[in-house]
Amino acid sequence: MKGVCNCGAVSFTVTGNMPKMYQCHCSLCQKQSGSASNASTIVNLSSFKWTSGTDTIKQWKNESGFNSHFCKNCGSPTPNAFGSKYMWVPVGLMKNIDSTIEAHLCLASKSTWDSPTKALRNYQEIPEDLEKFIQFLHSNERA
Repeated sequence: MKGVCNCGAVSFTVTGNMPKMYQCHCSLCQKQSGSASNASTIVNLSSFKWTSGTDTIKQWKNESGFNSHFCKNCGSPTPNAFGSKYMWVPVGLMKNIDSTIEAHLCLASKSTWDSPTKALRNYQEIPEDLEKFIQFLHSNERA
């Protein structure tokens, strides 16, 4: 599966099965996406490959550790390392994804006008055990 930013400068591929997707409704993701949430997944680093444009990626990081990577040309969010074994991937950059939203994060801070669909897992905050959450994304568990 291929992913590309709006201007086409940044591109990447993800091989293997696509993990489940999730939406984060925290205030930082709302601002990053300009919407109610950020739709993402987390893939194994071994399944991810940059194909172009890493030199056009800029990063912003706040004091809490939240970071945002984006194309400096068009502003599209771009994948970024999530620990040493994973890549966080904004799924809006990809086409023909064979996956569904199976989790919602940070529902306690969702916008008043946001009405998330039902999902297999719903978290009021960030999951306490992120490794367990990533394992869920990669599991065959479905609603």
